[in-house]
Amino acid sequence: MSVRVDGKKSDGVPEGTKRLSRLARIVRGPKPENVPAVVGTVAALIGLLDVLAGVVPRFRWSKVHSLAEVLPGSVTQLAAAGSIIVGILLLMLAHGLKRAKQRAWLAAVVLLPIGAAAQLVYRHSYIGAILSLLLFIYLVWHKSSFYALPDPRSRWKVAANFVLMGAASFGLGWVIVGSHPDQMIGDPPVSEQIQHVLWGLFGFEGSIRYTEHVDYTVGYSLGALGLLTVATTAYLAFMPAYPAAVLTEEDEDKLRELLAKHGARDSLGHFALRRDKSAVFSPSGKAAVSYRVVSGVMLASGDPIGDVEAWPGAIEQFMALAKRHSWTPAVAGCSETGGEVWTRETGLDALEMGDEAIVEVADFSLTGRSMRNVRQMVKRIERNGYSTKVRRVGDLGPEELEAVQKAANAWRDTEDERGFSMALGRIGDPKDLDAIIATAHKDPEEGEDCPFGDLRAMQHYVPWGPDGSSLELMRRDRSADPGMNELLIVAFLQAAPELKVKRLSLNFAFFRSALERGGKLGAGPVVRIQRSVLVFLSRWFQIESLYKFNEKFRPRWEPRFIVFPNSRDLPRIGFAMMQAEGFLELPRLLRRRPAPPKDVLDDADEQVSAAEVTRAA
Repeated sequence: MSVRVDGKKSDGVPEGTKRLSRLARIVRGPKPENVPAVVGTVAALIGLLDVLAGVVPRFRWSKVHSLAEVLPGSVTQLAAAGSIIVGILLLMLAHGLKRAKQRAWLAAVVLLPIGAAAQLVYRHSYIGAILSLLLFIYLVWHKSSFYALPDPRSRWKVAANFVLMGAASFGLGWVIVGSHPDQMIGDPPVSEQIQHVLWGLFGFEGSIRYTEHVDYTVGYSLGALGLLTVATTAYLAFMPAYPAAVLTEEDEDKLRELLAKHGARDSLGHFALRRDKSAVFSPSGKAAVSYRVVSGVMLASGDPIGDVEAWPGAIEQFMALAKRHSWTPAVAGCSETGGEVWTRETGLDALEMGDEAIVEVADFSLTGRSMRNVRQMVKRIERNGYSTKVRRVGDLGPEELEAVQKAANAWRDTEDERGFSMALGRIGDPKDLDAIIATAHKDPEEGEDCPFGDLRAMQHYVPWGPDGSSLELMRRDRSADPGMNELLIVAFLQAAPELKVKRLSLNFAFFRSALERGGKLGAGPVVRIQRSVLVFLSRWFQIESLYKFNEKFRPRWEPRFIVFPNSRDLPRIGFAMMQAEGFLELPRLLRRRPAPPKDVLDDADEQVSAAEVTRAA
């Protein structure tokens, strides 16, 4: 009940009690879940001021000198080198502290007492030392808030750290060398300054001389920067190697058991058996989520595997693991049912990313005006002397299977395999003998170089439950006639009844609904703009051409969704998806493992990837 006192509304609580409550909240500090963000921000600000205090002499005597005097790690001119190192380390630790990393917490706990001791020794700053120790005590008190395991080392991080830290050290060193013009003897040219910085980073004395004690300050600062670069690179190099996502044999057997019982539910289920993914299971073992960690994003694809009733348990384990490592959880390409379960159990958000093209074998026919283009293309290719074969992998002889494998590798248009959500990454595995291979053949003409005999194109289909298949891979000889993919898809659909296949999943069409609605009469300006943007992006990403290729076979469209924590995470998740699909590649020297498999589709004379939807993302 509230009353009015002097015209103001009151809830009956004495004002003194309110003030005590506010004071208690201030003393208590932020909520435990907000502690890492607060500490990380403070560390970044302190680090920036420390670097400025060490690099720019005038900064130390400016109006903010009084503030710098009491900040942990701030130093006088004699401790300029230490200020730079402490500042850089705090800046490097800030992101890890915000992500609640245990090692970042440990490094900060070690660094702060050292900073306090340095202030007492060099500056006799009791206030700065006390504040450093107070922050140290605060971190120790909130140790439980920093729970995330460290990000393992990978080769590209080691190389990137050496290059970036080396460049930053050189830039800061150049600023330090030139920040004392009044004490510099002579007017050395830029080339001599660069030489002086390089020698100093390696711990040697350069040719430039200064008056007073500036020689020591510059020399110690350059040496400390070089030492920091080497130390951080060595630390990353000797950390445990990044554990490449590996599907253990035991986990693979469990997933195959789940797929045998529930594999018909999701056309992407078999792709959980990629051996560069990992899997997390529900406590009952009746459901699992397969994933890969890319750039700090824990990326799952498709729906969870197994019993729908057990999905929440697997999702809970997935989210707990993501929290434990401070990874960003995300799901690419889940169905509407999967999206509803993910959002209900986790509080994440969902966004439609496209549609999956599914062809019902019983409804497929080449007759009719709508199939005229496909029918004419297939007839033309057959008249040119091409024939097709559609068989289970287990029905191919060893020599023929080896020839198909070699041809698929040779016809790949990139050095490494690509793929993640709709690619298996292997052909002819003893455990995948129920997969289907469709091949196109034509006798070579006289003088024609055909290293794989009469083989001209191939397609690989993986099981989708007991009566379905999912398109996994399409490859063709570049010298073959256009339309090989249309020919083989039609051949597969015609042979499907004999193989007891009732439905075929082709692939995704990214933002298909926007492309379709935007091209219709009477479409609104927003939808037209969306379509124009997608058509523009199709110059680099196969968006529109993939939609048109799928539409040729008159499929039914099933929406697929991306699940994510916040809208601000979407760019990062999109970047991780493009990396996972192999669309964005690091230089070979910096790769931590080979890029995963690639699927290729041929729309007339243009190849289109079967996993292109996520790459286009």
